[in-house]
Amino acid sequence: MNKSKKIITIYGIIIGIIVIAIISTIFYNFNKKKKENEKELNTPNGVIGTYVDYINNGEYNKVYELLTTESKNQISEEDLSTKYKEIYDELDISNIQINDMKTEKIDKNNSKIIYTTKINSLYGEFSFENTVSLKKQDDKKYYIMWDYSMIYPNLAKTDKIDIEKDPAKRGSLIDRNGVLLAGSGYISSVGLVPGWMNEQTKTQDIQTVANLLGMTTESINKKLSASYVKSDTFVELATISKQKLTIIDGLNQIDGVKIKDVSSRIYPLGEKAAHLTGYVQKVNAEELKSNKEYDENTLVGRTGLEKIYEDRLKGQNGYKVSIVDENGKDKKVLINKEKVDGENIKLTIDSDIQEKVYDGYVGDNSAEVIMNPKTGEILALVSTPSYDPNNFVIGMSTQEWNEISNNTNNPLYERFLRSYSPGSSFKPVTGAIALQTGTITGSDEYEASGSSWQKDNSWGSYYITTLKTYNEPANLLNALINSDNIFFAKTALKIGSEKLEEQLKNIGFESDINFEMNTAKSQISNEGKFTSEVQLADSGYGQGQILVNPIHFASIYSSFVNDGNMVMPYLEIKKDNNGNEETDNNQENKVTYLKENAFSKEVADEIRTDLIQTIESPNGTAHSAKIDGLVLAGKTGTAETKSSKNEEAKEIGWFNCFIADPNSENQLMVISMVENVENKGGSIYVVNKVKNIINKILE
Repeated sequence: MNKSKKIITIYGIIIGIIVIAIISTIFYNFNKKKKENEKELNTPNGVIGTYVDYINNGEYNKVYELLTTESKNQISEEDLSTKYKEIYDELDISNIQINDMKTEKIDKNNSKIIYTTKINSLYGEFSFENTVSLKKQDDKKYYIMWDYSMIYPNLAKTDKIDIEKDPAKRGSLIDRNGVLLAGSGYISSVGLVPGWMNEQTKTQDIQTVANLLGMTTESINKKLSASYVKSDTFVELATISKQKLTIIDGLNQIDGVKIKDVSSRIYPLGEKAAHLTGYVQKVNAEELKSNKEYDENTLVGRTGLEKIYEDRLKGQNGYKVSIVDENGKDKKVLINKEKVDGENIKLTIDSDIQEKVYDGYVGDNSAEVIMNPKTGEILALVSTPSYDPNNFVIGMSTQEWNEISNNTNNPLYERFLRSYSPGSSFKPVTGAIALQTGTITGSDEYEASGSSWQKDNSWGSYYITTLKTYNEPANLLNALINSDNIFFAKTALKIGSEKLEEQLKNIGFESDINFEMNTAKSQISNEGKFTSEVQLADSGYGQGQILVNPIHFASIYSSFVNDGNMVMPYLEIKKDNNGNEETDNNQENKVTYLKENAFSKEVADEIRTDLIQTIESPNGTAHSAKIDGLVLAGKTGTAETKSSKNEEAKEIGWFNCFIADPNSENQLMVISMVENVENKGGSIYVVNKVKNIINKILE
């Protein structure tokens, strides 16, 4: 035998020994368990313990094995299993515990056990005391002398479980002034009453109704011809939001149309706050199957704050669980649980501001964050284009859904939660970091570089360009006023990749910002670090692979009016330890910061002073935002984006603006981003939008 065959033979023997050992162990454990089970059945307590194990596992057929011969003669295995399922499965039992067992020996073959049963069910917990008799049979094992009271004391064969549900009312979302954003209200149920219709114009009227409701005449005629329909029958055709006034007015002009109010979850602001509120829908079949608390009418938050606050909004249903006789009469109430309605959640949002901002951006692909920069209260969150969340509750036709889902402008996309290239609106951040790290001072100047510049010939054909040249010294103030790309590229290189990465991470880049809604992270680059000198330079003026989330951006800019502290943005009105809402007068004393001392007070003040001049100075890129009698500070930005070299560049326009006086009674910050501004005037298009919004908010 050669060496290789010997090795194979040895391996085979080893494997064989291992297999035999495994089989022997399994066989040993099986027999051991079998003997243990048999031993348990030799004692009354062991039998009851086994009984409880079977019940907890839903193995009702095995319970039958524990019954005495006399008990088996009284009930079949199938009937016993069915009864347990009727009672325990209906309650969705999760755990049964036997406590306080007291065993009383009657004679050598008979014993009695008194015990307390505690049961956890879907609807709550209940307990009861019971007594069971056990009898030793010819095999010397104990068996249960079973009757229906084993399930519950005094239970009769025909008794059943009755569950009355008292549904919790879903809580509302309300704005800071108590205006309803999402809650209970009414929608319009539209139908036809055949006997009211004008026979002479019936065909045309049905066509008009079909056009208004987005239906076909065939589907309407089919409903009208149903066997149950009589002349005075209200034949429901559709439900629509009461906000659709034009449609409702048109329907009211048609003979035979009847409109009824139907209770529903409603969103009074409709599309103006859709991405903020989100929407609810009825549970689907899978959810209904997996959660017995649900019924076919249960509403579940699908998106936005409806989803985020789901657990608080939904409340807890009330239940009355009873044992009833064959006539449905209560014999014993097992559980009587009062319902707990969902919370009403009050938000920092101002509905009036929300509507004004949305109206100002209809037709744009945009994201807007309106915030009090001193407290962090979000006053409005807007994303355009949008959709009507009421339609998701009412239900949409396939055509309506396709119009939304196939829309290339993505109306379902929550733009304020995403991150974008910031362009020049990022320059104050670079400037603040440079001052904070001592890389530059406000009086430092670079040599004039003209309209294009590169560090050296190692960059090959790549040059950084700037659109506007100026004769003033190339210092921080003038670079911000004139939005000088080259100045901030040089500054980023001077800061250095390691230090700039460190400082950006310090103010929240590459991290979650702990906002109520799940925002995209602001990023340094796709890799989380600067991978080249050119990328570092481009990042200094907000290009490269820098991306910023608008809500995070608002926090960063807030440092310029908060002595260098970045305020924590938030959406829900704060409450004190006693559950009382904090007033405008005391909220500022309890401000939470996303990052304290992100910059020194001196740095924050200097950046704010410079940003005032980007608006006040006639040469400032945001000078058109100037409002008489109001001192604003802000920065424009235009970022180029394209997915390939051959693609024509798209432009994102930014304008981040705030009231400059840190002590002003009116504290307001607007972060505005608009996509595809390349043919609209770039960031100036956004500046004019923001100016108009500020005027409307403050009027």
